[in-house]
Amino acid sequence: MSETAQVQPDPRRWKALAFIAIAQLMVVLDSTIVNIALPSAQADLGISDGNRQWVITGYALAFGGLLLFGGRIADLWGRKRAFTIGLIGFAGASALGGAAVNEAMLLGSRALQGAFGALLAPAALSLLAVMFTESRERAKAFGIYGAIAGGGGAVGLILGGFLTEYLDWRWTFFVNIPFAVVAATGAFLVIREPAGTRNGNSLDIPGVVLATLGLVSLVYGFTRAESDGWTASVTIGLFVAAVVLLATFALVESKVRSPLLPLRVVADRNRGGVYMSLGLAIIAMFGLFLFLTYYLQAIKGYSPVQTGFAFLPMIAGMVIGSTQIGARLMTRVPPRLLMAPGFLLAAVGMLILTQMAIDSSYVGLVLPAQILLGLGMGTAFMPAMSLATYGVQPRDAGVASAMVNTSQQVGGAIGIALLNTIAASAATAWATSHAAEAGTLGKIAFANQTAVHGYATAIWWAVGILILAAVIVITLVNTGHQGGDPITSSGEDGQEDVPIPVFAH
Repeated sequence: MSETAQVQPDPRRWKALAFIAIAQLMVVLDSTIVNIALPSAQADLGISDGNRQWVITGYALAFGGLLLFGGRIADLWGRKRAFTIGLIGFAGASALGGAAVNEAMLLGSRALQGAFGALLAPAALSLLAVMFTESRERAKAFGIYGAIAGGGGAVGLILGGFLTEYLDWRWTFFVNIPFAVVAATGAFLVIREPAGTRNGNSLDIPGVVLATLGLVSLVYGFTRAESDGWTASVTIGLFVAAVVLLATFALVESKVRSPLLPLRVVADRNRGGVYMSLGLAIIAMFGLFLFLTYYLQAIKGYSPVQTGFAFLPMIAGMVIGSTQIGARLMTRVPPRLLMAPGFLLAAVGMLILTQMAIDSSYVGLVLPAQILLGLGMGTAFMPAMSLATYGVQPRDAGVASAMVNTSQQVGGAIGIALLNTIAASAATAWATSHAAEAGTLGKIAFANQTAVHGYATAIWWAVGILILAAVIVITLVNTGHQGGDPITSSGEDGQEDVPIPVFAH
């Protein structure tokens, strides 16, 4: 390999990482920060109970539906440009949401946030993929990124609770503006995208339409399943439409010259294993955030701020697992030996939470469970984030990154719909079979006991889902540790790409 084939790493890449991390934190925390503020916003703007879900769903649909499109735009137009435009657009949408004077304005701002987030998130991850190619540096960079990706949702709960309780719900939107300004300024000044990493092909318009409509149908299908039931005609219709659209998308991608999602990206067994296991882990995690928030506030009487701070041990565990365990071992052991044990450790933490009761103590039950969950997820997320883009052709880094975010977004939608439905069904069944106890326990105590039984039942399912994620990792992820030296790769068009890492075996 010639000396001229090597691309020297940008000396400012660590400064760039700081600004990429700020942007990623903003996107991740925004998936939960508005949840706590929603009751206040609903009352202030007169949003009906039937429409309040669209404050969450509008963001999820735009974000999940446009991720592949956003990832490919980053590959085509440049990741730095996509990153900066995404930040500016997200800040503008946040300002619009904070200044909302009616329901339509708020819902529109959330959809715009999702659209610009779909451009920003894959651009951020793909920038890391092309800027950090040396194995040890890559481990550190993705350790930081993995900790943010895993713990950002819990940070959103803390920040959302604080802003809502002490300021105003509008600040859950306005708080994004300084994040975006700092990150965009830093991107303009210090981020330098390596030369030769763009994809110069044209945009696959049929693929964009099919992927967007298919993902929107899938995410919305799970949302409607939660509200209308799994057997409702609208729910079934959305799932059928999603299957048809995504199957057609796969067929189109195998035929066109410049596909939106090159099938080589997802056909690799290691990346496929990462996408599936990450999606399953997010199903379990989003369900946990939902039920633990309900448990702490409705059953234990915590305030929004207290609830947010109650999640701090999980965040600390994720940071330690990602930066001190995952990052240190990623260059020495195969990813499956970090990911599978990480998911299993998180499953043990979930298992502890299945024992929750009305009178359970935070220190005796919730605290140890959160520590184990955080350590396990942090250890697993970090190598998973890296492996999802490791060895991919640089010109495909954006769309490979988008697949990571897509698996997380779809996993989150499934987690909320599936586990909430399971909890509701279990609660109803328990209340029916224990109706005679209602008079003995009292109305409030009986309602609380019913709810806790539902939460515990759903968390049992989350335990099984995390075990399944570990099994998928053990079965599909078979690569060696990520400690190899960069090599050059030739693209399909015969042009030499910049160096990319290979796995050591």
